[in-house]
Amino acid sequence: MTDTSTRLRSALSGVEVLDRALDLRARAHDASHYLLIPSAVAVPRNTAQVAEVMRACTRLGIPMTFRSGGTSLSGQAVTDQILVDTRAGFTGVEVLDNGARVRVQPGVTVRAVNARLAHHGRRLGPDPASEVACTIGGVVADNSSGMQCGTEFNSYRTIESMVFVLPSGTVVDTARADADQLLREREPVIHQGLSTLRDRVRASPESVATIERLFAIKNTMGYAVNAFLDHDDPVEILSHLLIGSEGTLGFVASVVFRTLPVLPKAATGLLVFNDLVTASASVDEIVTAGVVTGELLDVQSLRVAQADPKCPPEIAGLELREQAAVLIELQAGDDDELAALRARSEPALDKLPLQTPLRMTTDSAARAALWTTRKGLFSAVAGARPSGTNALLEDVAVPVPRLGELCTQLTELFVKHSYDDSVVFGHARDGNLHFLLVEEFGNAAKLDRYDRFTTDLVDVVLGLGGTLKAEHGTGRIMAPFVERQYGTELYEVMREVKRLADPHMVLNPGALLTDDPQAHLKDLKTSPPVEEEVDRCVECGYCEPVCPSRSITLTPRQRIVLRRELEQARLAGDDELVQALSADYEYDGVQTCAADGMCGTVCPVHIDTGDLVRRLRAEDASRVEGRAWAAAAKHWSATTRAGSAALSTAHAIPARLPGTVTRWARAVAGDDRVPLYSGDLPAGGRSRPKVSADAPVAVLFPACIGAMFGAASGDGASAALVELCGAAGVSVRTPASIDGLCCGTPWSSEGYRSGHEEMRERVLIALADATDGGRLPVVVDASSCAEGLIKLLGVGRVGRAPKGQPVSRPLATEFTVLDALDFVASTVLPKLTVRTRVPRVVVHPTCATTVLGSTPALMRLAEAVADEVVVPTDWGCCAFAGDRGLLHPELTASATAPEAAQVADLPDVAGTEYVSANRTCELGMARATGQPYRHILEVLAEHI
Repeated sequence: MTDTSTRLRSALSGVEVLDRALDLRARAHDASHYLLIPSAVAVPRNTAQVAEVMRACTRLGIPMTFRSGGTSLSGQAVTDQILVDTRAGFTGVEVLDNGARVRVQPGVTVRAVNARLAHHGRRLGPDPASEVACTIGGVVADNSSGMQCGTEFNSYRTIESMVFVLPSGTVVDTARADADQLLREREPVIHQGLSTLRDRVRASPESVATIERLFAIKNTMGYAVNAFLDHDDPVEILSHLLIGSEGTLGFVASVVFRTLPVLPKAATGLLVFNDLVTASASVDEIVTAGVVTGELLDVQSLRVAQADPKCPPEIAGLELREQAAVLIELQAGDDDELAALRARSEPALDKLPLQTPLRMTTDSAARAALWTTRKGLFSAVAGARPSGTNALLEDVAVPVPRLGELCTQLTELFVKHSYDDSVVFGHARDGNLHFLLVEEFGNAAKLDRYDRFTTDLVDVVLGLGGTLKAEHGTGRIMAPFVERQYGTELYEVMREVKRLADPHMVLNPGALLTDDPQAHLKDLKTSPPVEEEVDRCVECGYCEPVCPSRSITLTPRQRIVLRRELEQARLAGDDELVQALSADYEYDGVQTCAADGMCGTVCPVHIDTGDLVRRLRAEDASRVEGRAWAAAAKHWSATTRAGSAALSTAHAIPARLPGTVTRWARAVAGDDRVPLYSGDLPAGGRSRPKVSADAPVAVLFPACIGAMFGAASGDGASAALVELCGAAGVSVRTPASIDGLCCGTPWSSEGYRSGHEEMRERVLIALADATDGGRLPVVVDASSCAEGLIKLLGVGRVGRAPKGQPVSRPLATEFTVLDALDFVASTVLPKLTVRTRVPRVVVHPTCATTVLGSTPALMRLAEAVADEVVVPTDWGCCAFAGDRGLLHPELTASATAPEAAQVADLPDVAGTEYVSANRTCELGMARATGQPYRHILEVLAEHI
């Protein structure tokens, strides 16, 4: 416990304050190349608590910094004092006027807001590439824009009103008709000071000219002093100064955005040029052709994209030398409008000096692949850096006619300073370029090189009439150069704005404005090599919104950065810190990780942090446990029968008794070893069905979780799958030894390697026989088990028979494993007649259907049997994760809370079915919502 945290805690009532070494270091890291360890973390849950924290810090003279999504790239969200987490408690979204407006709190991601607006055909104006992870708080604080937004639809232009909190604790809602009068009464010094500054700016022709020039392009450098020209009332001036202020003037508690229509029809294409200069020189003509986006990618960007296994063919097929490309898109309201737009635009685009013919695509999957490549480019490039180095992304803009000069001079700077692998990409239609450098900040000579490069960069950009920050915010990286860009007069105006709003200078000191000309060279991250997953991570935070443990313990990013912190502590010989971090990491980092793979689905460098956790579990697994689980693999049929019988016995007696027994056992053996029984668990399941056929088209692999846990009603998913195949006349069979087989997940998730290998060999032999040496596909009725079986079998791996066990067929070197959702949707459903329908189905997609890509099939099956299909926008992994929901029910409760709240808010519709695709996920969702979740196949089988 630090002295700072003690003082803060004593000054607050009811606000959570964190000061464990693990909490401080987990939250210290963001996507930037700066790092400071906070003295304490405050977690206010509402506006009143934020005001209380601000008043306390002002009174105590302790600096504070707001943090939300942690995707900032410029060092504006790090501190060694009080870090205020504004994500946890500020997740409200209220759609207004049928989507024309939306009220949002700062902890919600851009993607989550757009998901709600999509039902109304609307979207937010700001569209940053990090939309999956960046939150509204950061978007407003940095005035972020994006690929289509330009200067017309950023936060500054589309925010209608806001509720903000000043350091004094004063709360202002600018939507009130008397907002300006209230500001005058409550904060007379601020009100009068802003009036004086407004008149001062307007009276200076030089200031007016500078503002008009710099804000004609994307510009987030310094404060938004254009507010003094755009608005008259001090309350409106202040609210617009808060946009882009990086938390240095106040806290924005909520905003109301005016939204934009979603144009549903689009055509996307890649313009490939011989080199970067030719591409940038063509931007004016590209914009004139009517494109809404023009994303520039230099040759190194294209090379990195080609290294991605999912690289779209338009990029993968290029023989790269010095080429550059511009990713463009046309958008329209309907097909006829898009066709007319293409007819006008494509002939003009074809006249450009292209290396390859222009091909536009309207295919949604192909378009998504191109945009996924672009949006993940920073993280993908940074992830390819050498171990022990850091990546930093600069962000500048110049008038579009001078973009070619900027590209030429940037290239010369890279050569001059030996940044050989630098990457250039960005929003060409806005004259806005990003470029990425890889540097080793622990090396004094290389740090000096970076300093010299930055000095030259400032000269180049300002010499072209540009801005040193276009959309990422000023931060520590460019704070020393604000005066250089604006001149002394406007810089003094900015200084006075800061003095008026934050007279005690407690809000985020060092960000945006600084007296230290070397601030950009201090507090830089160093990254010691640790292990494969850790070394690749760029701390972008894309993984965090999909992580089921994000609200209870740690996120994947935090699990990784704590491994770095542990290594740093070991290298420094800080044994006390190593011990403290290691002790707390066991529960927070290892036990409460669902290892569900969701983080890998959004990670630009494809890190599945679950792989790291499984390896740590394997290292911690005792020999006794390993031998026990290896024995279970050899006798899996008896093991599942015993588990099923135990559940049936417990279900038949008062739940208090087995609950008490398991709580006692957990107290003795540990929470991570003994499951906790609760009365909402079902009785044991039925034996897995066995089917034989002379000419099968597939092999069914009924999941053992259906034999372990009984169905909510009926005979369960395995029986339903067999029934559906029979009704459709689709011949299938099951392996003869199915009762003794498993997908391997119980062993892999816990790190029991010998048991996993034992089960793998048994499954390989059984499936070699059942599939005719791999000729027939294997169909699994639980999505997570399909994923587990794919991992168990591997690709191109040859099995061997356990000693003394005969094999009637050669072992396959490769099998085809299908989720039953895909198999039924493609092969069985077309041969069925759905005779009755249900009024509504509420669907819970799973982590496995996401990883496997079978969620669309789940939706098709739901649509086949229901008049209305509802997927809660806040759905996520339930974190039951096989046994996690039994070992750590608090994890599942936290993970399911947002989705359960949305399910509870649905209007009552008689006959509603609640479905998913995995028995344990159904248990988790039933526990969270009180509704009887079943497998979609069970519901479908009842209506044919």
